[in-house]
Amino acid sequence: MLAGLQGSGKTTSAGKLAYYLKKKEERKILLAACDVYRPAAIDQLIRVGEIADVEVFTGDKKDPIKIAKEALKYARENKFDTLILDTAGRLHIDVDMMNEVQKLAKETKPDEVLFVADSMTGQTAADIAKEFDNYLGVSGIILTKFDSDARGGAALSIKSVLNKPIKFIGVSEKVDGLEVFYPDRIASRILGMGDIVSLVEKAEEIYDQEEAEKLEKKIRKSEFTLQDFLDQLNQMNKMGSIENILEMIPGMKGRMGDINIDEKKIARQKAIIQSMTMREREDFRLIMGPRKRRIAKGAGVTILDVDNLLKNFQKSRQMMKNVIKGKGKYGNLDMGKMF
Repeated sequence: MLAGLQGSGKTTSAGKLAYYLKKKEERKILLAACDVYRPAAIDQLIRVGEIADVEVFTGDKKDPIKIAKEALKYARENKFDTLILDTAGRLHIDVDMMNEVQKLAKETKPDEVLFVADSMTGQTAADIAKEFDNYLGVSGIILTKFDSDARGGAALSIKSVLNKPIKFIGVSEKVDGLEVFYPDRIASRILGMGDIVSLVEKAEEIYDQEEAEKLEKKIRKSEFTLQDFLDQLNQMNKMGSIENILEMIPGMKGRMGDINIDEKKIARQKAIIQSMTMREREDFRLIMGPRKRRIAKGAGVTILDVDNLLKNFQKSRQMMKNVIKGKGKYGNLDMGKMF
């Protein structure tokens, strides 16, 4: 059962958790829509369920306790091994609403009661968590919006007051944007020391070993093409936000400074490459005046945008070659222009 304040991200977290358990543990998941108060909450959960590719139980859409009990019965009858209850957001000072969620928990006896908190709430999250724990007996915590700058405060505050484990963190709005919370790894990221272990784990899920070896050989021989670059952008997109990935690379956080990674700009970079012919993608040196104009027009960008892409592509190609050869240099790659 997921519980927490209004706007803390429970419904999104329910979908993310369903996706995580389905993918990582091969579970058969049922989501139950127990938020009957917030307008469109049930429709949102149905949409989230579609994205996560899991079934959503809505019941009569009126009585949250009845919905939860019927969902539990339906889950047992249809051999679901995991039921996730998405409850309505409630203020911890609203006694009636707190009594309702307490009754819901008593009726369904969940194995886990996860308190969902916005990590940007800061120290006040601890007082809120304590109140929910008094009513429900919280077993763990999910911290949402953990890619914000205020992420450390809420984690420390809640942990110190409840002494309950932080089990997951939300790191993006995407359905796969939920990670297991490892304190040492997160501390390293916050301090700018990177998190190679998590980066490798993410990469292993996405990249095929044989393909990775082929790519490494191409980079070593300076044969890395714009098509390869496009393929890597698509693969990186599966791993999460670019900012999140860069944060895991030791030393990169300090180099990024105040650069705001623009995901839309990355989409524009992909559009430019997709506007090229395959021959141009394989040999960027062919792209001169007339070709640049055609590519810019096809991608809906300026010739300067095409020039910037080509210039930064060459720099990034050299940077990757240096890293693979063990020089450990990131080169003079302009992160602001690249992303």
